[in-house]
Amino acid sequence: MKALLLKRLLQMITVVWGVGTLTFVLMRSLPGDMAYRIAASRYGQDNVNSEAAALVRKELGLNQHPLEAYWHWLTDLLQFNLGNSMVSGLPVIESVQHMLGHSMLLAFAGLMVSILIAIPLGLLSAWRGNPLDSVLMGLSSAIRAMPVFVVGVLFVLLFALHLGWFPVAGYGTFAHLILPAVTLALSLAAVSNRVVRDSAKQTFRAAFYQFSKVKGLSAWQTFHRHGVRNIAVPVVAFFGIQLVSMIEGIVMIESLFSWPGIGHGLAHAIFARDIPVIQGAALAMGVVFVLLNTLVDLLCLWIDPRGVEQ
Repeated sequence: MKALLLKRLLQMITVVWGVGTLTFVLMRSLPGDMAYRIAASRYGQDNVNSEAAALVRKELGLNQHPLEAYWHWLTDLLQFNLGNSMVSGLPVIESVQHMLGHSMLLAFAGLMVSILIAIPLGLLSAWRGNPLDSVLMGLSSAIRAMPVFVVGVLFVLLFALHLGWFPVAGYGTFAHLILPAVTLALSLAAVSNRVVRDSAKQTFRAAFYQFSKVKGLSAWQTFHRHGVRNIAVPVVAFFGIQLVSMIEGIVMIESLFSWPGIGHGLAHAIFARDIPVIQGAALAMGVVFVLLNTLVDLLCLWIDPRGVEQ
């Protein structure tokens, strides 16, 4: 356990440094005048001229040598100082906390809905077999083949514009959460229900599972005592792999539904060349990814203690 936590801590430090450095290099390698973009985000496209861009360049120190700017960023990071937004002037840490809270809410809601969809359907598919298995696997493949934003657009057209059941986009009420959460959940469940199905089939056919029936246990007792843990280990481990898809899906879904999360804020910051916000958002997503993977590893060790490293 200690070795796992130490490994994850080192991984987090590496991720923070690597993501921050890569973001710093990529943003300063983009074509165009960064000062002009920032001035346009501040004052509007119609109010920007070379004089305004020069003032922004001087104010923000954009004429520094790249190595000097990188050194200042690195020393600030070691002091847990992410700086201020180049556009709004607000502390990046406050903006990232605000956006991350909304993203975590959407991710949690999407994950819970996907679990409620994937686990029952996966178990039902493994238990009943064909033709239900073929139908469910066909639907899963069809949904997985569509990009998550296509599913979101279809939901907006049907449930928001045509039926008028939910708001098209935005944030503020529980109704605003439903469409983006279900969109994310379907994308996740389309793959995870197949993992549940394969794990359940393998467990149901195992000799120890069949022997438990011979001992006289009922179907529910057999499933509860010998099925749940054996099915859960690969499923929980897969959720750790699926975190990449979740983060990718959140970025697109937040932009589509104008959800005020970290993906939506990151897209706006990239367009405005707001480097501190971009680095802060990327760092937050990297740290959250490592923390969630650590949580998944701990859950797997709790379910199956034999996986503890010696």
